[in-house]
Amino acid sequence: MRRRMRVTAIALAALALAGCASADGVAGQVGDAGYIAGDGIVTEIAPDQRAAPAAFAGPLVDGGDLDSAELDGVTLINFWYAACPPCRIEAPVLAELHAELGDRVSFLGVNTRDGAAQAAAFEEQFGVEYPSILDDETASAQLAFTGIVAPNAVPSTIILDAEGRVAARVSGAVTDTSILSTLLREELER
Repeated sequence: MRRRMRVTAIALAALALAGCASADGVAGQVGDAGYIAGDGIVTEIAPDQRAAPAAFAGPLVDGGDLDSAELDGVTLINFWYAACPPCRIEAPVLAELHAELGDRVSFLGVNTRDGAAQAAAFEEQFGVEYPSILDDETASAQLAFTGIVAPNAVPSTIILDAEGRVAARVSGAVTDTSILSTLLREELER
């Protein structure tokens, strides 16, 4: 009986520790990054239910400024920051998707916490070639989507239709291109 209780206690402890582990070791490298992880839920909005385009602006990581009115056509907007473990997992997937669809879809990153140097280092490390705005001081981009589909987790990815209206949101990291590719292609075909 005692042996069974000890085996059960060890098994429960192992399960608890496994829940804290990261398969890729990234979480252990960055420590407690203080983010709310997304749950992987995909929210799609029917064209006749879409709200007016959200307006936002911000400084670009590599200098200059961007106004959302400059975005043209179907757009993918990804909310991220450098110390976010799921963002590190997702970045190469987004870079791959950009290489695949970047000639037909606009891509924009929204860095929610970092300064320009840290954001630029992340983009270089993960091969991110599309622009990102720095939203850490004003939260302009984050606030613009409140009431539509708030990017309440990092990372979150929002797909805008050709009119600039929110068509879909993926809350949490994507681990391959399939979900976002499907959502983007659907919008391109509308």
